[in-house]
Amino acid sequence: MDRMVYLAMTGAKHAFEAQRVNNHNLANVNTPGFRADLESLQSRPMSGPGHPARVYSEAVGMGADLSQGPLVSTGRELDVAIKGEGWIAVQAADGTEGYTRRGDLQISTGGLLETGDGRLVLGEAGPVAVPPAEKIEIGEDGTVSIVPLGQDETAIAALDRIKLVNPPPEQLQKGEDGLFRLAEGGVAAADAGVRVVSGAREGSNVNAVDALVNMIDHSRSYETYVKLMQSARENDETAQRLLRGGG
Repeated sequence: MDRMVYLAMTGAKHAFEAQRVNNHNLANVNTPGFRADLESLQSRPMSGPGHPARVYSEAVGMGADLSQGPLVSTGRELDVAIKGEGWIAVQAADGTEGYTRRGDLQISTGGLLETGDGRLVLGEAGPVAVPPAEKIEIGEDGTVSIVPLGQDETAIAALDRIKLVNPPPEQLQKGEDGLFRLAEGGVAAADAGVRVVSGAREGSNVNAVDALVNMIDHSRSYETYVKLMQSARENDETAQRLLRGGG
C-alpha cells in the first residue's frame, strides 16, 4: 500500500508544480518577449534498506522555451524587436547584467532608456541616457540617435549603441526575475551581428490555447493522484478490518 501512496503522492506533487509553471506562463501570454518556462523531471531510484525496488521523480531544473515569439508592428519609435537570434542587455535589480527579448522601450523620468518593466537598457558604457529630443531613432544595429530640441531632422546625432549579445543557447539560464544570464557567470560580449527591427516588438512565445489545454490536463492528473491516495487509504482500512475479524 505504501508504494501506491508514494507514487500517487509524488505524482500529485509534480502535477501541482507543472500546473504552477503552466499558470505562470499563461499569466505572461501578453508580456512582450516572454520566454515560456519548462519543467524537467527525472526518475531516480530510492536508496536505503527496503527501498531498492522503488523509484521517485525529481525536478532537475527549470528550462525555457527559446523559440521565437510573434513580431508585432507598432510603428512606435522606441519599440524594437530582435531580428533572429540575440538578446538586449539590461541591468537587473541587483546591478548584474541580464538579457531579455523585451523591446517595448521607454524613457524613464531620469532620462534613461529602459524596458517596459523598468530594466535599464545597457549601451557601450552602461545605461543609455536620452536627453529631451524632437525625435528618437534606433537603428538596425542598436544605435540610438536623436534630433535635439529645436533642431530640424538634419541635425540628427548618434548618442549610444544598445548592447546586443548572442551567446549560445546552451550557455544561458533563466533567473527567477525572468532575465537570462550566462549559466557559468560573467557577461556576454557584444555581438555586432545582432540586428533589431525598429517600430515593432516581439510578443510572448506562450501559446494560450496550448496552455489552457495543459491546465485542464494537469488538473485532471492531480485529481487522479488524489483519488489513488484515497483508494489506498480505503484498501488499508479494509485490510485492517479483515485482520481484526480473522483474529
